[in-house]
Amino acid sequence: MGRLVYSMITSADGFVRDDDGVFDWGEPDEEVLAAINEATAGAGTYLYGRRIYELMHVWETDPAAAGQSPQSAEFATIWKRAEKIVYSTTLDQVRTERTQLRRSFDPAEVRALVDAAPGDVTIEGPTLASHALREGLVDAVHVWVQPLVLGSGLPFWPGSRTDLTLRSERSFASGTVELVYSLR
Repeated sequence: MGRLVYSMITSADGFVRDDDGVFDWGEPDEEVLAAINEATAGAGTYLYGRRIYELMHVWETDPAAAGQSPQSAEFATIWKRAEKIVYSTTLDQVRTERTQLRRSFDPAEVRALVDAAPGDVTIEGPTLASHALREGLVDAVHVWVQPLVLGSGLPFWPGSRTDLTLRSERSFASGTVELVYSLR
């Protein structure tokens, strides 16, 4: 039985992108990317909203993404071998292999997927994750907090109470902090 893990990079004030939709400030350095690789290597399936999928598909569709560094190449390998499910009402088709398109988020289907998974299933994108959090499907949160404040943007956390238990923390030379929580 797997776990559903909400996983993303955020600003210190809890945003995943700024008001202009910019996320380039969240690009991890090699040390942080190595930690992300370690954390996601065992995930067999990624659940994405449209926007995060459009950001992530370059790991398969653009060889330059994997060619940036050894850690980038490793992440591309991890990403390509995982199954992906994209939830979107506006996306016409997916651009990557091992990827399915769903028009709506079905909590029962997601719970069955996670229960049958031999490893973790990650959910990325705060809009999609908010549905899973409201349904009580998320087992853990894995967040890499970047050392900057955006002031506003798309929030990582849903607009409702979420009780957490800190399971681990780690800091990096860049000032990024990795936090792992379980949900109570």
